Amino acid sequence: MPRSFQLGNPLLDFSGLPRFSEIGAGHVAPAIERLLAEARNAMRRAEDAPATWDRFVQPLEDATERLSRAWGQVEHLHAVLDSPALREAYNASLPKITQFWTELGQNQRLFDKYRELKAAPEFSALAPARRKLVENALRDFRLGGAELPAELKPRYAAIQEELASLSAKFSENVLDATNAFSI
Repeated sequence: MPRSFQLGNPLLDFSGLPRFSEIGAGHVAPAIERLLAEARNAMRRAEDAPATWDRFVQPLEDATERLSRAWGQVEHLHAVLDSPALREAYNASLPKITQFWTELGQNQRLFDKYRELKAAPEFSALAPARRKLVENALRDFRLGGAELPAELKPRYAAIQEELASLSAKFSENVLDATNAFSI
């Protein structure tokens, strides 16, 4: 059974397909808080780990994949089975999720580790899918603002948070207008 499984919270069960019918608004905050803590711990450990696939990339990928998978389920339900309680839970967690991904994307130490791994002789011995993952991570760090000057990173983070909030509000407005429409 996966490390993150918590009895009663389907968002923390990664043993199979998502259990959408069992997910409730009350599951969102506890699951996201726990997965964010795990991902941040993995991020801190990765900063100090050797730049190898097994010691650096895999643990970080595992933690962020669990977070992405759980959040993806919440986003999906928010889009297709919206309710006031789910909307509130989604909007309460959205800034935390946005902040985490922005922090990760701007983490200079991790960006440097990925560059170190790509420059290492053993990089060419990695499977093509693993090399592609490293190359995509480097791209994502560049797009996430890792190369921005330190004084511009907070502004980028603020823009990301505002964009996430406005995007969620727009989607909610479209859904509300669709639901209110009648002939």
